[in-house]
Amino acid sequence: MSWLANESVQARYWAKVYRTSSTEDCWFFFGGISSTGHASFRAASRPGRTRRGTVPGHLYGYQLAHGVIPRLGWGTDSPTVCHTCDNHSCQQPTHLRLGTAAENRAEWLARRRDPGSPLADLRGPAGRSRAIGAAIRAGRENHESEGEIEARIQAAIAEGRPLSLW
Repeated sequence: MSWLANESVQARYWAKVYRTSSTEDCWFFFGGISSTGHASFRAASRPGRTRRGTVPGHLYGYQLAHGVIPRLGWGTDSPTVCHTCDNHSCQQPTHLRLGTAAENRAEWLARRRDPGSPLADLRGPAGRSRAIGAAIRAGRENHESEGEIEARIQAAIAEGRPLSLW
């Protein structure tokens, strides 16, 4: 809870989230990405080579927007933060909801075969998230407009789409 209340931690988190003017669009994390494709946010530094203090970005962002999740990590019915958009690095609060691990898995199974789904990306979730992050960083380094960065994001997304007849 102290990380959620700390304004400097919040500022570091938001500095790594590409937010658009639209509340419909995904807000992609362009910092560190885990092997599962989720944002990896270092909320606190710990001495040594430990990863303590690092949290999934969508978990941190969800709790910033909606409050602390009760009973997180307690048993099989523990709440899980689910992405309704299926973009693993998305931080848009309206795209995140609480569910169970079983619900999250069932949704993944139902949507992964759709060739237009982010879950069908040939690079896998980590490759997709890293490509989108690289596109955002390149656009920001070149001081591009929101529209130009959006075009970079769409090009990065298109690179991972499976070939299909649809």
